[in-house]
Amino acid sequence: MNHEQRHSAPLPYASVYAAFAASAERYPDHDFLVVLPETAQIYGIDAQTLRYGEALARVDALAARYRAAGFGPGHRAGLMLENRPAFFLHWLALNALGASVVPLSTELRAAELEYITGHSELDLAIAPAARHADLHAAALAAQRSVAICDADADADADADRQAIPRAANAPHARTPDADTECALLYTSGTTGRPKACVLPNEYFLLAGLWYNRIGGLCTLRPGVERLITPLPMTHMNAMAYSTMAMILAGGAIVALDRFHPRSWWDSVRASRATVIHYLGVMPAMLLGAPESANDGDHAVRFGFGAGVDKTLHAPFETRFGIPLLEAWAMTETGAGAVVIANREPRNIGRSCFGKPEAALEVRIVGDNGQPAPTGEPGELLVRVSGDYPRRGFFREYLKDAEATASAWEGGWFHTGDIVKQDADGQMYFIDRKKNVIRRSGENISAVEVESVLRKHPCVADVAVAATPDAVRGDEVLACIVLREPLRGAERAERAAELVQLCLAQLAYFKAPGYVAFVDALPLTGTQKVQRAALKDLARTLPGMPCCIDTRAMKKRQD
Repeated sequence: MNHEQRHSAPLPYASVYAAFAASAERYPDHDFLVVLPETAQIYGIDAQTLRYGEALARVDALAARYRAAGFGPGHRAGLMLENRPAFFLHWLALNALGASVVPLSTELRAAELEYITGHSELDLAIAPAARHADLHAAALAAQRSVAICDADADADADADRQAIPRAANAPHARTPDADTECALLYTSGTTGRPKACVLPNEYFLLAGLWYNRIGGLCTLRPGVERLITPLPMTHMNAMAYSTMAMILAGGAIVALDRFHPRSWWDSVRASRATVIHYLGVMPAMLLGAPESANDGDHAVRFGFGAGVDKTLHAPFETRFGIPLLEAWAMTETGAGAVVIANREPRNIGRSCFGKPEAALEVRIVGDNGQPAPTGEPGELLVRVSGDYPRRGFFREYLKDAEATASAWEGGWFHTGDIVKQDADGQMYFIDRKKNVIRRSGENISAVEVESVLRKHPCVADVAVAATPDAVRGDEVLACIVLREPLRGAERAERAAELVQLCLAQLAYFKAPGYVAFVDALPLTGTQKVQRAALKDLARTLPGMPCCIDTRAMKKRQD
């Protein structure tokens, strides 16, 4: 898709960096990045508050060093920097030059890192020194020449810091603009490897602009807001919505390393946060703590998120005095198709995520492709109204034109989510049609986990599905057909071996939380796994003698 096809109206800024520089000029003394003491301790850096003017000076110094090393448009840089201030500074510096960034989770293991390095054609990687050996190994395996930088935690741009290795190839001769690729975000698909969503500057700018104009219960006040998020910058929620909302509003970003239930409210109070971003698992954990007289002692005006348990939605708002505004969006849809319950009535406790705006067209269709009756569930299809139906969406799946075309079949983006809409236009989330397991906000491809489990010599066949988890939403359950039968005591040992194999190859959260040894898998007439039957089976297996609970093994790998 070319520039003219994507843009229906001019944007106020040409890039993410340009938007940031404009805010830094307007609000030089306002807080931009806040690193709380507990977060600083985990990262081994100093607690700090970086103001917009200071941050711009450091971004510009970093950009000058990258430019001198030959980086610019056409280059991609992997950022394995978690939620450190370095992530924001390096992203903005590279964006200033027209280079794209590929956020890399620190949970990635060898097979995943090798795939992403090769698939994205990384030219550069910025990471703590402890991960350099992993990145070198991935580059070697992927046959890529990757310049690897030892970014110090604070992304200090002093001249005596380690020199940036020169780019292996020259940048493209073009001036960065709104259509320039800003980032690649990897998202788990229903089959095969994770897909890479190509996201231009326009995607991020429109996300921030949408947030700043949507109003209602999530109205942002320019130069005032302080947004706290424990969500990873490797996901679109934190990278596109949280960050861009604050940049365009001249607000402060308080990025935690992750969600810590015990210290959450202390962090909220210490940071003077006025907005929180949440996942459904967070309210459940916070409600599990003993009630306190301080529960309402905070400055938060609203929470922005998705997936709160409908039975906990009202109790949370009553106890903590914060409206949790449920929203719907996908990495692929960006601000092109986002819906939020930001106005009353919000239909609390019914998984309601609000009414679509007039600019968004929606269809809800049954399995036959025909519109579902009002109030009946069906797959959600979306597009922007008017002549530019893909504005604000991802550009494409990298190197996968077939998947891109399939997602946009018939001129509508097929979300794979099952929803319903009432007579008033309010929308309600029902379930996911796609074979993706969603555990604590992480999307996990069943096929990806299955491909690792098949490497174990004991496995004759395997299928992975979601099983309900009261805290995390879904948990990963692996159904294993063995080549040789096992005795009772041997099952636990073999289950541990299988989980350990996954932990060595995949991010910890993708490993099975349950391993069930079954005689056969539910198959179709063509010998493919019958996913609907598997899903039903997975709900019944935990607690059965054949099913080993391995959740205790799922811990973050240092």
